[in-house]
Amino acid sequence: MRCEVVAVGTELLLGQIVDTNSSWLGEQLALIGVDSHFQTKVGDNRERIVAALRQALDRSDAVIVCGGLGPTQDDITRECLADVMGVGLRRHDDIVEHIRRMFEARGREMAASNARQADVPEGATVIPNAKGTAPGLICPVGDKVVYAVPGVPYELHAMFTSTIADDLQARMGERASIVSRVLRTWGLAESTLAERVAPRLEAVEGTPTTIAFLASGIEGIKVRVTAKAATEDDALALVEAEEAELRAILGTLVFGVDDDTMETAAGVLLEGLGLTLAVAESMTGGLVASRIVDVPGSSRWFRGGVVAYQSEVKYEVLGVREGCPVISAECAEAMAEGVRKRLGADVGLSVTGVAGPAEQEGQPVGTAFFGMAFGDEVTSTKVFLPGDRTRIRQFATISLLDLLRRRLLEETAPT
Repeated sequence: MRCEVVAVGTELLLGQIVDTNSSWLGEQLALIGVDSHFQTKVGDNRERIVAALRQALDRSDAVIVCGGLGPTQDDITRECLADVMGVGLRRHDDIVEHIRRMFEARGREMAASNARQADVPEGATVIPNAKGTAPGLICPVGDKVVYAVPGVPYELHAMFTSTIADDLQARMGERASIVSRVLRTWGLAESTLAERVAPRLEAVEGTPTTIAFLASGIEGIKVRVTAKAATEDDALALVEAEEAELRAILGTLVFGVDDDTMETAAGVLLEGLGLTLAVAESMTGGLVASRIVDVPGSSRWFRGGVVAYQSEVKYEVLGVREGCPVISAECAEAMAEGVRKRLGADVGLSVTGVAGPAEQEGQPVGTAFFGMAFGDEVTSTKVFLPGDRTRIRQFATISLLDLLRRRLLEETAPT
């Protein structure tokens, strides 16, 4: 079965509201084995909404339309559905009374316009809304169906979970599950990564398993593995088998799965080794520490950080040799050792460089030096980072954390 999502609202087209509903529905449809090949956004215009719904019904078995069920003049989804079905609207007094009671429970008087939410296309079935005023609708169109749900996410979620998911599966006649897992990588361009994975792309061709690449800018390249099977357990087994094949090819390029972050990966390794961390930042201005403290439980292994933006702070607080070029390997190493000593950590990390807009100390924009004080070693790494000032600082942050992750992996590797 194919199910299309149509999101209604001019505010979506103008970028005033981000359409998270379509993404959420796409994920939920996959989990119950329903294919979703198209997602459409359309403004609050009757002619265009009707056209979008008819196009969706032409190429899909079911449609979920989100939004446009409210009480205001631009909420016209009900009228559009009646047009598509070729029927009229009928007001349901029981729905009006339900809406009235909801207003009274909040100590408010119901405006007359709210009664519009009780208008139902003839032949449609109402989906009760326990969390809001606008009911959902199940609208038969020949042998196909349109589900209409409010645009408020928590109302939409409740209706899909309580009613739509089961109705779709009943219409399918058979149940299937689709499971996806995303491997998160850092260190290779998308084209280079694709070349490495090419043998697996060939291996899964024509099977229930697929592999796709998702470029995510400053967060690296994601490799998504998806499998479809009769049960969730069977689909999961296919995904895990393919994950093992990909990990064998990609090795330490993979730093996590799904929602894992680089700082989470580094934190797991630090905690496993019983080590603590301190960071000294110049060009990143606290971005590294900010990402670290976003990790729940990071206080168990993160001692703290020093933002040494001006040269004097590097000299006076971190013990960098006075007069040392601040964009240099020497400075990065001194910062790492200095913050480790100053904060009493096992590992010290540092970053200094040129984020722009102009070169500094003869170093071009994008130059960065990372320092690491680990055990008896104090080392530095020079890198060149692309982009504008913002992206350079973000790339520096995740690259520094990746450097730490890779060094910690050496400690956990079997000898």
